[in-house]
Amino acid sequence: MTFLPFQIATGILYPQLLLIYFIRKLPIKWFFNLRMHIDGIDRPYYAYGIYQAAVEAKALNISKISVYEFGVAAGTGLIMLEKLSEQIARITGVAIDVYGFDAGTGMPGALDYRDVPYIWRRGFYKMDVEALRKKLTNTTKLVLGNVKKTIPKFTKSNVAPIGFIAFDLDYYTSTKDAFRIFDAPDKKMLPRVFCYFDDIVGTDEEIFCEYVGELLAIREFNKAHRLKKIAKVNGLFHKRAIKSTWSDMIYVMHNFAHKSYNSYIYHQKDRQSRLS
Repeated sequence: MTFLPFQIATGILYPQLLLIYFIRKLPIKWFFNLRMHIDGIDRPYYAYGIYQAAVEAKALNISKISVYEFGVAAGTGLIMLEKLSEQIARITGVAIDVYGFDAGTGMPGALDYRDVPYIWRRGFYKMDVEALRKKLTNTTKLVLGNVKKTIPKFTKSNVAPIGFIAFDLDYYTSTKDAFRIFDAPDKKMLPRVFCYFDDIVGTDEEIFCEYVGELLAIREFNKAHRLKKIAKVNGLFHKRAIKSTWSDMIYVMHNFAHKSYNSYIYHQKDRQSRLS
C-alpha cells in the first residue's frame, strides 16, 4: 500500500479521515452495514442513494429496483455501483438491476457556455467497451449511444422501478437529455427517486452555478414540471456521522402525482407522543 505525504498530513490533522482510509481497504463484505453509514466504503454517495431507494421500495412492497450511472467513462464507478448494489440487495432483500449509460466514445463537443467548455473538451472520458464488459457481471448492462436517443427506447422496455441515478455527464445539454428518464411511466419508477449529481461541487476552477451545467438542468426541469421536482435532501450533511461534501450533491426527484407518493412508509407504524 502506497502511503502518500498528503495522506499522512491529512491523518495528522483529521485522524478520523485516516481511519476511514484504512477501513475502505477492507473487503467490501466486511462490516458493510456499519461502513456504509460512516463513509467506510468507496463512493459512499452511491451507497446512500442505493440503500435509501431499496428501503423505500421494501416499504412499498416492491421486490426489485433498478439503479443507474449516467456517464460511465472508464467504468470504475459502474463497477462500484454493481458491488454496492449486490451488498445492499443482500441486506434489504430487494433485488437490484444495474445499468450504465454512456456514449462510449468520449464527451461530445460543447453546445455553448452552459456546457462549461472552459473545463471540458470533446473526447474526454473515453471508454474501452470490451475491457469494461469483461469486468461486469450479468446483472449489469451497458446502454451505449446518445442518451437523447437511447433513453426513450429504454424506458419502453421491461425494467424494474428506477430507484437511484448517479448523474455524471458533466454537460448541461447531456444532463438535460438524461432527464428524459423521468418521462418513464410511473410504474417504472419509485415515487421518490434518489439522485447524485457529480458536478455540483467542483474545484476552484470549475465554479459551478445555477446558470450552467447540472444546476441549470435541474432548475429548468423544475420550471417545466408542475408535479415533478428535483430537490436537494435538506440537512443531510448534519445527519451524517462523517461530514462530507457529497451531502450537498444528493437530490431526490419527487413525483407528486405517483399513485404511491402518499403511501405511508415510515418505520414506526404508530407515532404518538406522551405527556410527561
